[in-house]
Amino acid sequence: MLGAAARTAVVAGTATAVAGGVRRHQDARAEDRAEQEHYEQQQQDAAMQAQMQQYAQQAAPGTVDVAAKIKELADLRAAGALTEEEFAAAKAKLLA
Repeated sequence: MLGAAARTAVVAGTATAVAGGVRRHQDARAEDRAEQEHYEQQQQDAAMQAQMQQYAQQAAPGTVDVAAKIKELADLRAAGALTEEEFAAAKAKLLA
């Protein structure tokens, strides 16, 4: 009788250990899926942001990136293509 009770206890203990391992494995897979979904959402958000910026730039084609134009003028001045006076006049025109 004691042998049967011991055997039952061993079987029950093994079943509990296996069930715990299965549960940990399922929890880990669920966490991995959640992380993957979060990553994919971040990627979609970044793509949407880029599309919105591109649309905003296309929606206002008359706008000029003043900083980029001033940098371009400065590069031309540094290369000797513009004098200091020409650079100053063009810069003032952009900023006006």
